[in-house]
Amino acid sequence: MLNSLTYSVPEIYKNKENLRTFLIKHPEIKFISIVGVDFLGNDTDERIPIEYFLTNMDNIFRGGVQTDGSSVHLPNISALNDAKVDFIIDFDTNWYIDYNFDYIFSNNLPVGTIRIPAFLKHNGRFYCSRSVLANTVKFVEREILKIIKNDNDFLNQIKIDKDDISDITFTLGTELEFWVRTPASKVTVDELAVSQMLKESYWKRTRGEVRSGLEESLILLQKYGFSPEMGHKEVGGIKGKITRSGTIADTMEQLEIDWHYNTPRQAADNELYARILIKEVFRRRGLEVTFNAKPLRGIAGSGEHMHIGATLKLKSGAMVNLFDSYDILNYMSKYGYGALMGILKNWDYINPFISHS
Repeated sequence: MLNSLTYSVPEIYKNKENLRTFLIKHPEIKFISIVGVDFLGNDTDERIPIEYFLTNMDNIFRGGVQTDGSSVHLPNISALNDAKVDFIIDFDTNWYIDYNFDYIFSNNLPVGTIRIPAFLKHNGRFYCSRSVLANTVKFVEREILKIIKNDNDFLNQIKIDKDDISDITFTLGTELEFWVRTPASKVTVDELAVSQMLKESYWKRTRGEVRSGLEESLILLQKYGFSPEMGHKEVGGIKGKITRSGTIADTMEQLEIDWHYNTPRQAADNELYARILIKEVFRRRGLEVTFNAKPLRGIAGSGEHMHIGATLKLKSGAMVNLFDSYDILNYMSKYGYGALMGILKNWDYINPFISHS
């Protein structure tokens, strides 16, 4: 079945005329979901029937999908007497197709929903996590490009001229950690603490439904084009108990899945959808997943993080890593150290967004 599915809308179909043709070719796709992300990282998820979407496509493509401020978290922005929020479609990122494997359509394929990323707009201004990220990337690219073009020492070190520079790009590579457990199972904190101290789980072999869920998640991520790099057990968790029937009960394990880097906005969209996909894979196997940063006090938390890359794109097509040191005596370039010191200097502002504490 997996090989018969289309996992994203090809670029040539992301316009009104061609999208209609694409939907006719895929009758298993029954819904559209316009996905905005509020300031808490919550992504909207709704079901717009294809019939309604096709009839109102002109209006929807112009931002005709609306909600009220109670549906998304926009504090001090939308109010009861001024609550209209518009969804503005993002045509520059991937439109993934979310399949419901619990509901098989008449053509023996699961019912699909196209998830179309969008920006949230209120009173003519954009207010959402995706727009903040897009504006931040544009601002940082512009400012750093100015600095580098005036940094003759650095340009001489990497042996290029400022006129050779075409652009500057950023990338994010994702490592996603999460806990998997059997719902309603009883595992004590002491058991978890001892297992963690003895390093019983880290990079050890997965078994049973946990192994199947991990492998299926990696296969699906590959189908969606995420280019997964690995999946493995993390430091937290205990060994499940084998029942009389040979199944494993009282599962409580910590896993990690990593995938390839991408542009910042696409990487952020990918992480949101990867969480949905992974949760659904394990749910179908009777297991519960949490991505909470610190689900249990005193036990290893889920340190999901992204690796930031910054490169100069030259007019010749060559790429220059801004963080790499071109002097063997140094670990990083001065821009690498500058990025690190910038994090430390501005920790008070960054911490609320990234740390459970």
